[in-house]
Amino acid sequence: MIRFLAEQASTDPDSTRQVVGYPTLFVLVVLGSLVPVVPTGALVSGAAVVAFHQSEPPFSLALVFGVASLAAFIGDVGLYWLGYRGVRSKNGSRWLEQLRTRAEPERLKAAQRKLDEHGVTVLVLSRLVPAGRIPVMLACLLAEMPLRRFIRGDVPACLAWAAAYQLIGILGGSLFPEPWEGVALAVGLTLLISVTPQLVKRVRRERV
Repeated sequence: MIRFLAEQASTDPDSTRQVVGYPTLFVLVVLGSLVPVVPTGALVSGAAVVAFHQSEPPFSLALVFGVASLAAFIGDVGLYWLGYRGVRSKNGSRWLEQLRTRAEPERLKAAQRKLDEHGVTVLVLSRLVPAGRIPVMLACLLAEMPLRRFIRGDVPACLAWAAAYQLIGILGGSLFPEPWEGVALAVGLTLLISVTPQLVKRVRRERV
């Protein structure tokens, strides 16, 4: 998908709708919020690069921001609702078990401690910190936080997330005259941000 985005941006920089398609961006961000198979941050940054090169960039960027934040919110709420059903059920659920396997014990303990100290405000940072969303969401589930309270914290979290990755895209778009070059830079930056925590952790383990 990222390769397709870059190729289309280089051939037709005149239409964000043709490059990604807002419905496609929406579906992929929702899917990426539910299961870790889509690099959603890279998608938003790439779409922002292309929007930056449109004839009316403020309008295009506003659409990318709105679609991305709404899709992230729907994905988060859907995943939390599925996990919450498992918490309230005696037999658990497949979704809750998947969340447990995706959250490292150390990160989960840290998330639970921060949740106790700061409440739902920790949700905002959880979406900005690489690999921070799932441990915090699982901590909220284990604390049996009501869905309504989770939503109050997740709204600003999704808005901040979409704004942050869109800024990366705008940066990439402003540095290069060709959209595909900006897409390549934005995607590279977002992927680097996502893998850095794992690399740091691996280096620390090797030193020990």
